[in-house]
Amino acid sequence: MSNPQPRTGLANDPRILAGAAAGLVSAVAALWTFNGLPLGTILFWFVPLPLFLAGLSFGLPSVFIALAVSGLALVIGSSWLGPVAVFMGTFGLPAALTLATGLRGARVDLGMPLALLGLWPAAMLLLIGMLLGSPEAGIEASLRQAVIESLTRMGVEAPEGMVDQIIRLKAGMLALWLAFVVVANAAIAQRQLTRRGLALYPALRWQQARLPRWYPVLPALAGLAWMLADPAAELLPLSLCLALMVPLLLQGLAALHSRLPPAKWRTAALTAAYVALLVFVLPAAIILVALGLVEQFGRRNPPPANT
Repeated sequence: MSNPQPRTGLANDPRILAGAAAGLVSAVAALWTFNGLPLGTILFWFVPLPLFLAGLSFGLPSVFIALAVSGLALVIGSSWLGPVAVFMGTFGLPAALTLATGLRGARVDLGMPLALLGLWPAAMLLLIGMLLGSPEAGIEASLRQAVIESLTRMGVEAPEGMVDQIIRLKAGMLALWLAFVVVANAAIAQRQLTRRGLALYPALRWQQARLPRWYPVLPALAGLAWMLADPAAELLPLSLCLALMVPLLLQGLAALHSRLPPAKWRTAALTAAYVALLVFVLPAAIILVALGLVEQFGRRNPPPANT
C-alpha cells in the first residue's frame, strides 16, 4: 500500500490560509466598529492583532495576503472606499510596514519600526492636508472637525480658545495613540505565539529598541520650522514636530522600564508614569522625550541602532 502524499497547492499553503483568515477577522472587527455596533470602540483597538499574529507566525507573505483580503472584504462589506482608506491608513499599512522593516531573516530589528511610528503619522498629516487643499488649511480643517465632533459626542461645550489649544496638540495625541496600539498589539501577538510555541522569531524586547542615529534630526527640523513659521501657518510644522517626537517619547518610556531596578516600588513608579502621561500629557511627554534623547545620545555603550 502506497503512503498518502501530502496535499500541495495554494489552498493548502498555511501562509495563505493564515493570511486570509487574519484579513477576514481584521475586516470584520473594523466593520463592527465602523457600523457603531456594541463594544466597537474597544474592538477597534485590536483590529491589527490578527495581522501581527499572521506575520509573526507565518512571515511577511501572510501579512500582505491579509492586507489584500481585508481590503477586499471591506469594499464588499461597506460598498465604498472610505472604510478601506481608514483601515489601511490607521492599522493595515502601519502593521505591514512595521513587520516588513523589523523582520530581517531570523532576527528582529526594532529601530526602524520605532521610527515608523513617527514617520507614518507625519506622512499621513501631509497627505490629508494635500487631499483637502493646501497642507496647512487642510490639516487645520480636518483636526478642527475631529475635535468638534469628539467634544459634541462627550456633550462638552468648549470655548473657541480651548478648541484651538486642543487642535494644536491633536496630531501628537493621535500619533501617540496609534503608536501605543501598534506596539501593544505586536507585543500581545508575540507573547501569545511564544507561549504556544508558534513564534517564528525570538521574544521582542521593546525596551531595548533604539532609534536610528539620524532620526532625532527630523523632529528638530520640524521644531525649527515651527519656531520660524508665521503664526497663521504654524499648525503644520507644529503637528509634524509633535508626531515625529512620539518615537522619542516611546524610547524614553522604554528607558524608564529598563532603568528602574526590580524593587517593590517598581510597579507603582511605572503606574504613576503612565497616569501622569494620561493626566498631565504635555509635561509628562516633555520629560519622556528628554529621557529618550538622553538614552539616544547620553548612554554609555548603547546597544546598536536598529536593535
